[in-house]
Amino acid sequence: MVDIKIPEFGESIQEAQISQWLVAPGTWVQRDQPIVELETEKASQEVLAPEAGTVSELLVKAGEFVRVGTVIAKLAPGPAAATVESRPVAASVGSNAAASAAANVASSPRVESVMPAADRLLHNYQIAADVVTPTGPGGRLLKEDVARFVQERQLQPGGSTGASVAGPAANPADDFPVPPATSPFVTRVDESRATDKKPMSMMRRTIAQRLVQAQQTAALLTTFNEIDMQPVMELRARYKDAFQEKHGVKLGFMSFFAKASVEALRRFPAINAYVVGTDVHYHNYFDIGVAIGGGKGLVVPVLRNTEKMSFAEIERRIAEFSVLAKDNKLKTEDLEGGTFTISNGGIYGSLLSTPIVNPPQSGILGLHAIQERPVAVKGQVVIRPMMYVALTYDHRIVDGREAVQFLKTIKEVLEEPARLFLEV
Repeated sequence: MVDIKIPEFGESIQEAQISQWLVAPGTWVQRDQPIVELETEKASQEVLAPEAGTVSELLVKAGEFVRVGTVIAKLAPGPAAATVESRPVAASVGSNAAASAAANVASSPRVESVMPAADRLLHNYQIAADVVTPTGPGGRLLKEDVARFVQERQLQPGGSTGASVAGPAANPADDFPVPPATSPFVTRVDESRATDKKPMSMMRRTIAQRLVQAQQTAALLTTFNEIDMQPVMELRARYKDAFQEKHGVKLGFMSFFAKASVEALRRFPAINAYVVGTDVHYHNYFDIGVAIGGGKGLVVPVLRNTEKMSFAEIERRIAEFSVLAKDNKLKTEDLEGGTFTISNGGIYGSLLSTPIVNPPQSGILGLHAIQERPVAVKGQVVIRPMMYVALTYDHRIVDGREAVQFLKTIKEVLEEPARLFLEV
């Protein structure tokens, strides 16, 4: 028997949360097949089967928090059985529909593993796993596959067929369908008064701790400015097609702000520094974190040495991060060690906000929605696409004058984008 343990993620991470099991007990898995998805305080990670065998036991439930090194499952090494092991079809499932499906199983994709939700649904309807066609990756049988099978054949819980006399067939998406509403034994409950209790995810718990830490340990202050985005928008519109054709990635606004931030951080290095006791540590490089909405919340992957990256490299890396974040595939090293952060609430429609720094960093730049507003230009009122920007900073090492001039630098560079290339 092989123990499946919580792996080590690094010295700073000692605990993980079981996000979801990807297999059920009795499932045969191949070597390196994902068994469980874990969530740490920084990223999600899958645990792979160390060798081929049958998952004999799951020792921890989904949602629970487990220390590094804890045994969470047992694997019995060995080849797959000749047929897929599953609960036997009950005698009451002698319907023509089920029999027909069983006759065609040889021509259907083989079920390699059964997801826990699908397994419960199979048990509820007394269906053999090998009569249902799997659509999940690697031959995984999903809950949706079983639900589709039940709906097509109008099966009832317990193995009976046909529509119920009291009403239509139960919804197969429910693990345990409720009695018909006409039943005299049904007690109606006002669902609007119900309360659900769920533990915080590991990532959300860490975010909460760090936000409170930032408020308690740093002297945070926010200053604002606004930027006329027309020059950048015109430049982007002029070259975006050629840029995408040459580099294979779209030209967005974030690369302009990342480059402008590098220039501003060079001029005001305290915003790129952090406090340790009574010392200030100044970075001679610029690792800029970019806040991205992921599958399980906001994550901040880091652009390493942004000062050395081209516009295309920045946009390409951000695009890669976005895909990884959506699939919860970001690695711990993608999220560690940033010296400054940019957060774009404008993509969600935010007009103005006061972002909170990501400790131990000393500054965060908040971007907001671009709106056409009347502004005065050379004595004339004109309509321009304007964006409010905000800088939250640690007042312990950054003076108000530096913060204001930092934002002024961002404004000047973006309202005259040629500065990015002329370095003036």
